[in-house]
Amino acid sequence: MRITVLTGAGISAESGLATFRASDGLWENHRVEDVATPEGFAADPELVHRFYNMRRAAAAGARPNAAHLALADLARRHDLTLVTQNVDDLHERAGSPDVIHMHGSLTGALCAACGHRWPAPPVMSPDDPCPACARPSTRPDIVWFGEMPYHMERIWDALESADLFAAIGTSGNVYPAAGFAQAARRGGVECVELNLDDSANARDFHRRITGPASRTVPDWVASLG
Repeated sequence: MRITVLTGAGISAESGLATFRASDGLWENHRVEDVATPEGFAADPELVHRFYNMRRAAAAGARPNAAHLALADLARRHDLTLVTQNVDDLHERAGSPDVIHMHGSLTGALCAACGHRWPAPPVMSPDDPCPACARPSTRPDIVWFGEMPYHMERIWDALESADLFAAIGTSGNVYPAAGFAQAARRGGVECVELNLDDSANARDFHRRITGPASRTVPDWVASLG
């Protein structure tokens, strides 16, 4: 069976990583415009680097939970395309191969001048030179608001060819990911949502499974055989 899975912040929340919209989340003390837009980076790159250095350290200290492990097991038994909105590497550390990070990754660095990419060090700063062009234009390899998500052609192809689409721990508020279920359903793909609560686009799914990801995802994976 060909399965496409989209994961969001809810799957990593149980590993101790705060969600974007949580009232006590790590975004609380910063306006989104200041730390998650190209304009914010241009205005105060030092603040943005401090913010992502903190996120990188938090992600490095987190451990994959039962939901991450279950999806790694699913990849061993089915033809799985795993897409994540998350910028942590918990899926990889759980054993999932070839994870599609549509919003980039904390483990990556990007040169805003020449587009070169390289593994991010634990701590980044505005003065870091690009290894390719030597210009001090280093930024996190993160897709910010107003930028195009990565790998969209590959994701749309996976949605069109899937027998089953599942969204796990997503808010249903951030596009284009919020439109995946609707697009898959129009193509005749069965759609299931696994979430703590109904998402903003819950109506786009044929079936909804409510509860913590660490419980619902292993059970759902087991049901697929």
